[in-house]
Amino acid sequence: MKALLTNTDVQFLVESFYAKVLKDVDLKPFFKHLDFDAHLPKMIHFWSFVLLDEPGYTTNVVEKHLNMPLEPIHFQRWLTLFNETIDELFEGEKVELAKQRAAVIAWTIESKVKK
Repeated sequence: MKALLTNTDVQFLVESFYAKVLKDVDLKPFFKHLDFDAHLPKMIHFWSFVLLDEPGYTTNVVEKHLNMPLEPIHFQRWLTLFNETIDELFEGEKVELAKQRAAVIAWTIESKVKK
């Protein structure tokens, strides 16, 4: 396994993670309306911003999720798949940082989503 250090690493993480998400019975329905090929670069840019401090990401991620019918199970499943994926692919300092930041992102969105 290798350290998560570059944009290429982030791209591999995001593509691997969302390959799982798109097969997950609980999470897949949230992506059926998206042009996923167009959406994927945005998610890669977001995670490069979050994990590698890449500049330039300005979209409000929380706002994008506010009106979705998300329940606690969706956030738990998303975080479980994220953590499993990163553990399968990478090791090192950024792995723990990624898990921490993913947990904060999940908690923040979950706490603000309309129920």
